[in-house]
Amino acid sequence: MITSAQMRAARALLGIDQRELAKLAGVSVPTIQRMEASGGNVRGIVESLTRVVDALNRAGVELIGEHARSEDGGRGVRLRHSAAPDKVEP
Repeated sequence: MITSAQMRAARALLGIDQRELAKLAGVSVPTIQRMEASGGNVRGIVESLTRVVDALNRAGVELIGEHARSEDGGRGVRLRHSAAPDKVEP
């Protein structure tokens, strides 16, 4: 599964907008918008979701599931549950 936050973070790491991700995945821009607007895990047509995940993988993004390890190295982002946005110290 991919979360909407992972999709947005993946686009940010790649430096692409929703239009470019839609083009890479072969889906419509409204599909990307709906996926990113969903809370938590992205919901939608499995084929569209698979296309998006495959496009991100081809572009070099490794989507890390909860409690999963990243063995390939490289840069990435992971959000810890204990880090609440309103409690982050400067």
